Amino acid sequence: MTRVAELGAEVEEQLVEIASWYQRQSGSEEVAQRWYDGFVEAIQALEVEAERHLLATESDDFPFELRALFYGSGRRKTHRALFRILDDVVEVLAVRHLAQQALRPDDL
Repeated sequence: MTRVAELGAEVEEQLVEIASWYQRQSGSEEVAQRWYDGFVEAIQALEVEAERHLLATESDDFPFELRALFYGSGRRKTHRALFRILDDVVEVLAVRHLAQQALRPDDL
């Protein structure tokens, strides 16, 4: 089933902030842009494959199924996009580094 992936303003800000961090660490705008573009492309792929992603570990804390898309540059996954499926929409709720604490309902 084809859906529409929606990213709220806060998620967009999180992605930009993380890409900026990559640029500062690597000294390369190209590296940061490649990471950002790749993550956005992976999120857009949720439009056709959202159900294949597992429930997030903290899903039981939410009144809906919270799923996780893992992403990273190269083979190492470093971040996850946390999302829910609402009929014909995939709503991305947050982007977190794997070292960050679990998402809580009051974080939204």
